[in-house]
Amino acid sequence: MTEQDQPADKPGKSPENPYPVRSVSMMVKDWIDRLGTVWVEGQIAQMTVRPNSSTAWITLRDPSADMSLQITCPRDLVHNAPVKLAEGTRVVMHGRPSFFVGRGSFSLRVNQIRAVGIGELLARIDRLRRLLDAEGLFDPRLKRPIPFLPGTIGLITGRASHAESDVVSVATARWPAVRFAIRNPVVQGPNTVPQVVQALRELDADPEVDVIVVARGGGSFEDLLPFSDETLCREIGRCTTPVVTAIGHEPDNPLCDLVADVRAATPTDAAKRIVPDAAAEQAMVDDCRRRSAQALRNWVRREHHHLTQLRSRPVLARPLAAIDARADEVHRARAAARRDVTRMISAESDRIGHMSARLTTLGPAATLARGYAVVQAVASDGTTTVLRTVADAPAGSRLRIRVSDGAVGAVSEGEDEAH
Repeated sequence: MTEQDQPADKPGKSPENPYPVRSVSMMVKDWIDRLGTVWVEGQIAQMTVRPNSSTAWITLRDPSADMSLQITCPRDLVHNAPVKLAEGTRVVMHGRPSFFVGRGSFSLRVNQIRAVGIGELLARIDRLRRLLDAEGLFDPRLKRPIPFLPGTIGLITGRASHAESDVVSVATARWPAVRFAIRNPVVQGPNTVPQVVQALRELDADPEVDVIVVARGGGSFEDLLPFSDETLCREIGRCTTPVVTAIGHEPDNPLCDLVADVRAATPTDAAKRIVPDAAAEQAMVDDCRRRSAQALRNWVRREHHHLTQLRSRPVLARPLAAIDARADEVHRARAAARRDVTRMISAESDRIGHMSARLTTLGPAATLARGYAVVQAVASDGTTTVLRTVADAPAGSRLRIRVSDGAVGAVSEGEDEAH
């Protein structure tokens, strides 16, 4: 049933029939009284104890959220508390929620106050450590690398603290051009976690910030307790900018150190880790240049020695020696070839001379020179045939008689009977 569906004559359901203030206050008080007693834990953010009043007013703050609760208790309960109550003290209180109808205010009326012991705090921190470890917030593979030379360093530390002075002075001395974006939240007490978380979010959203440093000097276990808070640890894990923590001194190890990308022992150590030393880098550059020049000279010297060795080899020292040696062989081969050719020509010339003499001796010219003649019968068509028998030259046949110095014509008279 909606408010419009309520009967018009029912009190508080229409502007014509509203509740009076006293009725609403009494109903709220009645609802709150039904809650009964509760135990609550938090940090004391403010405490007021007036000398002329029997009541003490305390503001109890949640260390992990920006929330607080008003507490009232007898003055003697504050004085007789198991520990000295002050701002930042972590306590557990037992009381009943109460609504004061006269002022319309809510508070928790406390009848017991107990201090949270260090042993219990250590046990809680250990349970939180195991939880965060199981979720992977401590995984080394998720650690972001620190830039070699950050342009702007986001620094979260107490105002005018030694930690701020150490980080700024050491970083500036090592690299004078470094810039800082400084946030100064409170680093002790109930407001530490929300203010540090807010500073982290601001610096992480700044695109010019390359690395964030959370620094605080040494202190007691209770002073450093906010840096083991779950909200702060998870906020560091969500940052996209690398985070360096330098909380306390070397033995101190809050949980945010395990979540951070780099854990520094002290604020001075944090400055040394994130900013290179200009003098050391210059010395390294000079050393690299010297070593590079020496390596280059050694390489040139080695290559020069290698070339000298190559030039000293016979094939390069006297490159024509092999050709000269082959030239002698060529000359000898040419002389031998010429000698052989001459000898062969001489032998063939002698053979040809002998054959020519034999041809001359055996040829018809030599026979004709000795007084012989060659008789040929001349046919009517002018062809000639050698006369071999008498029958080849009957009477009246034309004859051609060849002698050594020419030929004469004749006519056959027939066979010579006298012969």
